[in-house]
Amino acid sequence: MHTIVRFFQMGGLFMFPIALTLAVGLAIAFERWVQLKRDTAANKNLWDLLYPTLVKGEFDKAREIANKDKSSMAQMLGMGLARQGAVRRREDIEIAMEESMMEIVPQLEKRTPYLALLSNIATLFGLLGTIMGLIQAFTAVASASPAEKAALLAASIAEAMNCTAFGLMSAIPLLLLHARLTTITGQIVNGMEMASVKALNTISNFTKRQFDPAPFDRSPILSGANLTGADHAQTISQ
Repeated sequence: MHTIVRFFQMGGLFMFPIALTLAVGLAIAFERWVQLKRDTAANKNLWDLLYPTLVKGEFDKAREIANKDKSSMAQMLGMGLARQGAVRRREDIEIAMEESMMEIVPQLEKRTPYLALLSNIATLFGLLGTIMGLIQAFTAVASASPAEKAALLAASIAEAMNCTAFGLMSAIPLLLLHARLTTITGQIVNGMEMASVKALNTISNFTKRQFDPAPFDRSPILSGANLTGADHAQTISQ
């Protein structure tokens, strides 16, 4: 513990804004991690409950389930099912879901880009602290005696480098968290797109089975016509 405190003190004044940047980044990362994991679980639970009703063609029940749920997938599928209740064209349902996706994706991605920004800020604060420390070091060496210059310069540079080290130690975890959260967000968006395609195909297939007439089997008539023609030919030959 004493080593950490000593390291922080030797870094200079710019260690404090770096520490603040790291704290803000970790808070954002924790909030986003919890929210995205919650969205992932909610979307999976909704799809497991909603998809069987779509397969059965119980669109009113599916619409009721989607309206009661608060997940992002429920919002998207609810828009499509609402359009399905008014019109039955696949294109209209698809457009409604795409419109809903345009509203949902920014909500999933919000505040995540700040992690990359805070990572860069931490690095720049570290470099700035090091530069300021080197300026102070060379200023102090200029007025020191020749015998003390080498030792004083080495000690001052070592202290100034602490700021850069702390900036990098803060930036690297924030970049890793940013990459992980971006991956989770992409997985959620891909899952929602896949669910929208499956829902559209299920609705379209059920609508076709319900409204398209069954193909008329003409084989008995054709076979009868053939028999009649054969009999007629036999009669003529006789």
